[in-house]
Amino acid sequence: MPKVLKPKALKKGDTIGLIAPASAPVSFERVEEGAAYLEGLGYRVRLGKNIRSVRGYLAGADSERADDFNAMFADKDVKAIIAARGGYGSPRILPLIDYSLVRRNPKIFVGYSDLTALQLALFRKCGLVSFSGPMAAVEMSRGIDPYTEEHFWRMITSAKKLGEIKNPDDRPFEQVRIGKASGCLLGGNLSLIASLLGTPYLPSFGNSILFLEEVEEEPYRFDRLLNHLALGGVFRDVKGILIGELTDVKPADSAKPHLTVNQILSDHFSALRKPILGGLAYGHVARKMTIPLGIRASVDATHQSISLLEACVV
Repeated sequence: MPKVLKPKALKKGDTIGLIAPASAPVSFERVEEGAAYLEGLGYRVRLGKNIRSVRGYLAGADSERADDFNAMFADKDVKAIIAARGGYGSPRILPLIDYSLVRRNPKIFVGYSDLTALQLALFRKCGLVSFSGPMAAVEMSRGIDPYTEEHFWRMITSAKKLGEIKNPDDRPFEQVRIGKASGCLLGGNLSLIASLLGTPYLPSFGNSILFLEEVEEEPYRFDRLLNHLALGGVFRDVKGILIGELTDVKPADSAKPHLTVNQILSDHFSALRKPILGGLAYGHVARKMTIPLGIRASVDATHQSISLLEACVV
């Protein structure tokens, strides 16, 4: 594990930078709504120079997206950076990131889905703690869910150890396999984790708690992604596994032969002698917890609890 770098806690009046490292927002109006939400909470907002750019399914050229990312880390006034949305494109800019700049200027970085690639690379190269949480032109643009909102802001504004984290309405987690473990939280979107295997941008999963979510995959593709991680030794190395929302992971044609999600999970996880919890309110859903990458956590699958063992910010 690299030496962990924690960003400073966000304070009212601080400047938050908004960038689009992956796909372009559905409309720029969504970015404006997200900015208005943040300003309404007492923060200043700075938009990336190229946030309006569009190139096919990308939010502009790779160089433009990387330039906005690097510029926000270089800007001394910016204290946090929130992605506008996911989609696709973050893996393409990994070679263009100035990791030495990031190490010199650790800041809060927020996003999920495709942003998993950037977050894992930042931890591998810099040890930077980042946050798999709500995005400016998605959750923040059209009325953020109260649970999502409270959980997120507590993560990035409090320099205290947060302790146990729970699902909304205290909904219990799903016990997949009993046991206890502690380790460094690493993970995100399954497709993006798999895409980094064999590259210099994926951190080691030794002594880690792996968390996963996925969206809109056929069961056989979901199976293939899990198998890719298994063949890469990821499940062998981790201390425990947390499974978030598997949104629309289902066959396009249910009349054709297929395995269910539960069958696939059982095939890959039933023989693992490690604690595994499912049912986390995390991923491509409106009501979601924010998960900090790089923070030590404990998992008690026997009693269905997850606790953060240290503060996420300083």
